[in-house]
Amino acid sequence: MANLTNQPSITILGSGGGVAKAILSILNQAVQDKNDPLHGLLQKSEFHLIDIEQKPLQYFENLFPYIRKQIFLYELDLSDLDSYKNHLQKTNTSVVIDVSWADTNDMLTCCNELGVYYVNSALENTAVDEDESLYGFPLAERFKRFEEKKDQFNHTKAIVGSGMNPGVVQWMVHELLQKHMDKPPLACYIVEHDTSFFSNKNIINKDTIYTSWSVECFLDEAILSYPMFVSHHLPLYLYDQVYTSEYTVRLGNKKFQGCLMPHEEVLSLGKLYDIEFGFIYRVNEHTTNLIRDNLYRVDDLWDWKHQLIDPDLGQVDGEDLVGVLLVFEDHEEYIYNVMNTAEIYPKYKTNATYFQVACGLYGGLASLLLDNIPDGAYYVDELLLHSNSSYGEYLSYYMKDFVSGFNETSDGLLHQRIKKIK
Repeated sequence: MANLTNQPSITILGSGGGVAKAILSILNQAVQDKNDPLHGLLQKSEFHLIDIEQKPLQYFENLFPYIRKQIFLYELDLSDLDSYKNHLQKTNTSVVIDVSWADTNDMLTCCNELGVYYVNSALENTAVDEDESLYGFPLAERFKRFEEKKDQFNHTKAIVGSGMNPGVVQWMVHELLQKHMDKPPLACYIVEHDTSFFSNKNIINKDTIYTSWSVECFLDEAILSYPMFVSHHLPLYLYDQVYTSEYTVRLGNKKFQGCLMPHEEVLSLGKLYDIEFGFIYRVNEHTTNLIRDNLYRVDDLWDWKHQLIDPDLGQVDGEDLVGVLLVFEDHEEYIYNVMNTAEIYPKYKTNATYFQVACGLYGGLASLLLDNIPDGAYYVDELLLHSNSSYGEYLSYYMKDFVSGFNETSDGLLHQRIKKIK
């Protein structure tokens, strides 16, 4: 199994991307913070960074000065599995943090063969991405193909989908549902309202889609997939475009209308609990209006310019709120985290959305390195049910501001919240 001495060797896949930048920023802080749960382990760790188009060493040295002498760079196509396995062996890798677009099944299969621990933030499957016949169902198909192999990963310890959502939201669900084991809710909705956008409107370009994380991955959910939810363990699909309907969300004095989109945690939670689950999401108004105005030619949006809302390019206003809403017959309960880039960027050099993802990855990494987890691959909800993981404690070291509350009335199930957009 993985070499978990006092100096674990950590390989990060997709090291040139935004999520990698965010998790490296947290690790850079951890090595200088004596109270950080991973401080002692990370001080002497090696960080092996892999990307198909690797950034120069100076990029990493400038951003992460406290770990710069521990960083080693590699340029590698991760579809070359022999080279990937050779890398894991040569570097004596203890744990892989996968934030690449490489095939999750392939990456985890190699780790399983070698007994290397593994954590990622989302499921990827290259065969699904290339198969146009799966239009409308790419996320569900990625989930299905991972499920078919999941039980084979029994020579490693892996936490799959440990970002914000999926990831931290399953911990939120777990925390809320534990209080209601005797009388479960009617439904549980993962909710997100991301108002992050550039303050300087002069830098906004025409025919450009702006999101605070991968635009391509966002469009995969927003225009390539059918709206989906799970009711009593059964995934259900609405044969319509995501942006033709909105659903009401109330979290105390916060209220928004979001779209119903497919998401990994809806499927994993829907396996475990006999209630209704859905993911309701609203992005910035610029992108919301742009998609809605072009629903008659939605496929053309793939060819438009895609732009990350990156604070390196200009000041970012707004915030990203991600949480969980439990629905009962006569009331609702919720918990959410909200972050804004204006506060995150000065210290961590990333935007709020990516930092939230990195907090979940950090929680997964810390649980793999510090907790006694049985062998196998786990979604975060399964990890919390079947192990003594301190996942929530770890992620809360960086994600501190959780808001809990109570709505004295209920807006009901999805069919009662829907608003058709003309």
